[in-house]
Amino acid sequence: MDPWDDFRVFLAVARQESLSAAGRALRIDPATVGRRVARLEQRLGQPLFAKSPQGYALTDAGQRLLPHAEQAEQATQGAVEALAGATEGLTGQIRIGAPDGCANFLLPRVCAALSRDNPELEIQILSQPRVVNLSKREADLAISVSPPTAGRLSVQKIADYHLHIAAAEAYLASRSPIAAPGDLRGHRVVGYISDMIFDRELDYLSELGLDQVHLASNSVSVQLNWLRQGGGIGIVHDFALPFAPELRKVLAQEISLTRAFYLVRHADDRRLDRMNRFAAALVAEMRDEVARLEHLAE
Repeated sequence: MDPWDDFRVFLAVARQESLSAAGRALRIDPATVGRRVARLEQRLGQPLFAKSPQGYALTDAGQRLLPHAEQAEQATQGAVEALAGATEGLTGQIRIGAPDGCANFLLPRVCAALSRDNPELEIQILSQPRVVNLSKREADLAISVSPPTAGRLSVQKIADYHLHIAAAEAYLASRSPIAAPGDLRGHRVVGYISDMIFDRELDYLSELGLDQVHLASNSVSVQLNWLRQGGGIGIVHDFALPFAPELRKVLAQEISLTRAFYLVRHADDRRLDRMNRFAAALVAEMRDEVARLEHLAE
């Protein structure tokens, strides 16, 4: 009987809240997951999960066990790194969670560079139009547009980035001129679905007093492609403009928004050299990529 192996299964169920999802994460049969959980519960003499229609929820005993299991996980990862010794390149798998604008326009080039420098490293990008849940280990680290204020997390500012109103040249040529902010109200607007804005920093249009959105999506990429097709005017990341040569900025001097990206990590991961090295490289590459693309958009 391997105690750590049972703790590993326990953590997967606690994070995924179902046997099937935990099984997929661990790449083992859900029935095996259930047997491992039952074995651990029998060994500890108390139930760790309560099953409901919503899935598996931690009992009081499970809640008490959780931080100890997480410490065991961190200790195991640290031991593997220590025994492996320092290597020039990073290895293993690292998953990054990010909003889709960052995931589509910044991370591909950034992660390609990291992959070239570390050929044994496997990088995964989880693109989500919501906040990535690190406590459930959806990702090893996440990029956010607001620094979280709750949880045992480590937060580092990566870089500021800028956004402007933009539209396709063909659209602008066919509609009334935009000479002042008040002229925007006479145009079709592309933006987020209002009730699916997952972070207040993304509520750009309300900030500009544009309440009606004619073409709405929770995806930055869909919004950008609508603008490219002449769907209307909308807010665009400057770092995305080089990918859309059909667009040009509108009222660039009068209206400019500034936001920031933050790197969010599990606090305990700061003790892992591998994660520290990856985080440092990721932040440096992202800063360079934002600066490069924004320069191209000028």
